[in-house]
Amino acid sequence: MNPLTYLGNSIEDNFLKGAIVLRLIEDRSGVTAIEYGLIAALIAVAAVVVMGTVGTDLSGTFNTVATSL
Repeated sequence: MNPLTYLGNSIEDNFLKGAIVLRLIEDRSGVTAIEYGLIAALIAVAAVVVMGTVGTDLSGTFNTVATSL
C-alpha cells in the first residue's frame, strides 16, 4: 500500500474533494432562493383563501342586487 494514499485515493485528491464539499456546505446563496420561494408560496395560499371568501361574499351581494332589480 502506498503511504501517500488513503482509501485508494491520493492525499491530494482527498484534500480537493474535502475543499469542494466545504465550499458547498458554506454556500448560502441557495438558502435565500428557498426562503423567497416559501414566502411566495405562503402569499399565494393566502391570496387563494382570501379570494375564495371575497368571491363568495360578492356572489351573494350580486344575487341580492339582481333579485331586487
